[in-house]
Amino acid sequence: MTTTSRELILVPADTQITAKADGAAVDISAAGNRVFLVTLSITRIIEQESLDVSIYGSADGAAWDAKSLAAFRQEFYAGEYPLLLDLTAHPNVKFVRAHWEVARWGRGTETPMFEFGVTMKEVPAAILKEATAEAQAMA
Repeated sequence: MTTTSRELILVPADTQITAKADGAAVDISAAGNRVFLVTLSITRIIEQESLDVSIYGSADGAAWDAKSLAAFRQEFYAGEYPLLLDLTAHPNVKFVRAHWEVARWGRGTETPMFEFGVTMKEVPAAILKEATAEAQAMA
């Protein structure tokens, strides 16, 4: 677990992968709020492949829930992709980790290759309150 100005690192930037795997467990028990902005940053990708990234939770960092808490949509291109992770309905979750799966098709090598990272930042309660009020005013 690495923190930089309240940013948690689920997968270090520019991590190179060729197969499905899990990231390290990250302790979120000290978070003041249970809503997070998770960002998937794909920095390198080859054509004709896909990346699926999901977030799993655990009460103890050892036994992981069978179902993911949230998942990014399947991605095929380099870029940054945000995801709001609301854990208010999951008070028992004290640890999270990223899980990824890769696929490759077409010509060339059959081994997929990605460079990516996943960060997670707590969304302050004041910002959530303001955003909720704005959304209700628009409704």
